[in-house]
Amino acid sequence: MILLFKITLLCVFLFASSNAQFNENKFGLSLNLVYTASAELYLNPNSSDVVIRNKSYDFTDILNPGLDLRYRLAKDVLLGFNIEYIRKTESAPNLTVFIGSQVVTIDVEDGFSVIPVEVSAYYILPFSNEQFIFLMGGGLGYYRGEFIREVANAELALISRQVAIGLHVSTSMDYMAFDNISLRFEMKFRNPQYNVTTRYTKTEIIYQDNVIQLQDDEFETKIDVNGITFVLGFVLHL
Repeated sequence: MILLFKITLLCVFLFASSNAQFNENKFGLSLNLVYTASAELYLNPNSSDVVIRNKSYDFTDILNPGLDLRYRLAKDVLLGFNIEYIRKTESAPNLTVFIGSQVVTIDVEDGFSVIPVEVSAYYILPFSNEQFIFLMGGGLGYYRGEFIREVANAELALISRQVAIGLHVSTSMDYMAFDNISLRFEMKFRNPQYNVTTRYTKTEIIYQDNVIQLQDDEFETKIDVNGITFVLGFVLHL
């Protein structure tokens, strides 16, 4: 997040001498770098043991690309469409298996992916001017995701998933660097959660020269993308 903030300040400084002004263009197309502070992965969301059920593996500092299209419907009102692709994996000791007569916890590559599709409405705040445009917005999001696990030469096959639908709110600022180009900084609050049912593509793997049996039945995991989101965008106004 600190790096993203420094990049934003640098870009504003580089364009500070520009005399560009906000104009009456109807469309704004933005290519975004999106930072999500955190997400949680629940490996046993249906366990009868409350401690096991609520135990999560945390992900932080998630970066992903995004594309945003906004249409100026009225003088102070815009409609927006946003799509992203989020993917994050890390190696962690998340799988307990039998090796001979011993119970061992091994490292696996765990993570998630999700495609947010969001529709929003924005209001241009009254203290905006020709160079600095401040907006407050919110809307509805559709989130389609997967659970990712890679262990030795076995991966996961998707059986079913729950699509998440939720609300989001945001505040953003466009700095008009040139007549048709602006720099956007946005802060967004959202909390998509979804459950995924999967099974291993193989039930027998070789791990450190040992044969390990994986479970052959389906299992469910839960992903909660709960961190605050920051967006740095370069916008072309058409």
